[in-house]
Amino acid sequence: MPSSPMPTMDSQRVAVQLAASVMRVLILGGTTEASELAKLLAGDSRFAAILSFAGRTAQPKAQPIETRVGGFGGADGLARYIEEQAIDAVIDATHPYAPRISANAVVACQRAGAPLASLIRPAWKPVAGDNWQTAPTAVAAGLAIGKEPRRVFLALGRQELHFFAAFARHHYIARLIEPPQGARPHNLVVLQQRGPFDFDAELRLLKERKIEVIVSRNSGGDATYAKIEAARVLRLPVIMITRPAKPAGHIVKTAEEAVAWLAHERDTRSLRGV
Repeated sequence: MPSSPMPTMDSQRVAVQLAASVMRVLILGGTTEASELAKLLAGDSRFAAILSFAGRTAQPKAQPIETRVGGFGGADGLARYIEEQAIDAVIDATHPYAPRISANAVVACQRAGAPLASLIRPAWKPVAGDNWQTAPTAVAAGLAIGKEPRRVFLALGRQELHFFAAFARHHYIARLIEPPQGARPHNLVVLQQRGPFDFDAELRLLKERKIEVIVSRNSGGDATYAKIEAARVLRLPVIMITRPAKPAGHIVKTAEEAVAWLAHERDTRSLRGV
């Protein structure tokens, strides 16, 4: 049986150059945009990407690229991971209401010398027919519901439910991917579902559950906006919890913009001979 030909010096040199030209990317994820970015990078030979989940969802959706689950141990731990894994660039595609990891990412990338882009989806804005009241925190939103008992749809993550335990006079409906843990309102019905949700389903939910007010985070994007449209049609008040300030790197608004930024950083790195 003929033996395989030994690689030549030229072929070895090309292989080394190709390996060096691949950009290692860390995506801090947990959002729809992070999954969209993972799909784009999975088929792009210029990049080798890792998608990191914080671990708040026990069974995240399967992804087409390498994944890791769990925290890094603050900014120091993230900087160490970036250096140990030879990460060339970081994309912060975390949720708008996850400011701590974003702050850690800014500090860690500065320490590790890695460029950082922040994929920030635009916030929702009220339009004609909306009846919004803004609240700076979940506690303020609970107070804004009022003193009279009401049927409330909590469009929040499970980490915020305990804030409403103090407002026990109301009846709550919450829709979560996984069951809540810890303190929660006594009069709480949990709907264990995963989005996205369309307008007809949201309209039916609000009607069948006789919802009188919605408490929501201003998550932005299309995946959960249908409830806001349904509230508009039903003329329901929405108590909108404003976004926290999030430190950021270079801001991009879509997964496609993130890929373009990565390509620019990769080309710039190649010109520097890195």
